[in-house]
Amino acid sequence: MRVDEEIARLEKAVGTLSPVQKMLLGTDGSVTCLLEVVTGSPVEIETLVQRVVAADEATARELEIEAGDEVNYRVVKLKSSASGETLIHAASLTPIKRLEDRFKTDLMRADMPIGTILKRHRIESRRDLLRFRALKEAADLRGIFGVLSKEPLLSREYKIIRHGRPLMAITETFPYHKFQERRRVIVQTPSRIHITLTDLAGDLGRVDGGVGIALEEPSILVEAERGEGLTVRGEGADRARAAALGAMESFGLGGADIRIRSSYQQHVGLGGGTQLAMAVAKALCELYGRSPPAREIAKAVERGGTSGIGVAAFEGGGFIVDGGHSFGPGREKVDYRPSSASPGVAPPPVIMRAEVPRDWRFILVIPNLPKGAHGRHEADVFGAFCPVPKEEVAELCREILVRMMPAVMTGEIEGFGAAVNRIQALGFKRVEVELQDPLVRRLMEEMREAGAAGSGLSSFGPTVYAVADSGVREIEAAAREVMEERGGEVVVTSSQNSGAETRIC
Repeated sequence: MRVDEEIARLEKAVGTLSPVQKMLLGTDGSVTCLLEVVTGSPVEIETLVQRVVAADEATARELEIEAGDEVNYRVVKLKSSASGETLIHAASLTPIKRLEDRFKTDLMRADMPIGTILKRHRIESRRDLLRFRALKEAADLRGIFGVLSKEPLLSREYKIIRHGRPLMAITETFPYHKFQERRRVIVQTPSRIHITLTDLAGDLGRVDGGVGIALEEPSILVEAERGEGLTVRGEGADRARAAALGAMESFGLGGADIRIRSSYQQHVGLGGGTQLAMAVAKALCELYGRSPPAREIAKAVERGGTSGIGVAAFEGGGFIVDGGHSFGPGREKVDYRPSSASPGVAPPPVIMRAEVPRDWRFILVIPNLPKGAHGRHEADVFGAFCPVPKEEVAELCREILVRMMPAVMTGEIEGFGAAVNRIQALGFKRVEVELQDPLVRRLMEEMREAGAAGSGLSSFGPTVYAVADSGVREIEAAAREVMEERGGEVVVTSSQNSGAETRIC
């Protein structure tokens, strides 16, 4: 393997690597010694797994042994003894039959680095590098490294060869943002379902209002570091650039290099535009030592002018009810329009935020249908169908206040689902549902039949969501069957009862 070529390939996939990262990936010597030089501290081992297993077919081929032979499987953290920080996660496989007794004893003690064991027993060996990889997310190792779930990881695989045969196969992994030289800010957002706007009648002097829930998945991860100008890379770069320019102008910030590492579809009803804009602006502010409130950030990037659910989801997560805007001559709003057509209008006040029970599952179904109403078309829909009948608004508000809000507080999923089902036929949500392809209504019906407590359309769709605390596989299967001809995506997730996460490294 040409190390220089593999490093270049890795940088193309994940971004610039620091000299230390290149050394850790490309060294054919002891990683432990290299870490001690870099950190100026002895390295200690914390063992996570230590057991003898039977080699499966793949392991047998890798180690050139017979399937069923005994193999020592060891997973450890290499940590700085000074700070306790985890530096590298390492997993190794070692054929027992190739070990002398004393070597095996030290290996089984599991508190000694591999390089130290080899040196102690004067084992003549070489390291054969096999491959480098960039892993797109750190979900499995998030707790070990203290990183965000969507942060990328760097990994290398190699064998230690003795007497021409593999003595060990080792995989070492560390976060992309560790051992970097330049300061970075990383922001990871939730997504959200928008259950309904509450009042587009406006006869009581307020308008808009909203109800929604923040979700763990899908999510967006943005990273930023200082730069001379403004560079934005990744999915949604144009929208992110506009948000960055808004934040730079509003808060007097300098330039940056921004990378969108994880994103999801825009205009499908999951609030991706707001989350991306808020994440970019938040990262820029933190990069320059500023921490404005979420509402100020939202105003700078022109989000939250109708519904405040996306901004509140970013700020605090959970189940959210917002209070809308004052309405009428000389008030915050004088007519009916979506957030995209409400520049300069501040996000509405949050009048309730509560944690959603952790055993509730949300099944998101994103069929391959045209994007939900947005831009000029969305504004036209507001103009054509508002105001909505105040009698429907009255019933809608009763469903929210009397049935939905108490159900969230008490964990009574059937009441919550019943409210969701009824809301689909009331107020502006009725308008949104009626404008959908018939497939959307069929999805809602079939998921209820499959056992969902409730199902509804998120925002202008086409995403349909269902909520359940059991039978999730059956509900997912029903949705996939409905989408068989059109195709689409299904995501099963939970509520995120906290807002966006920020990490400075």
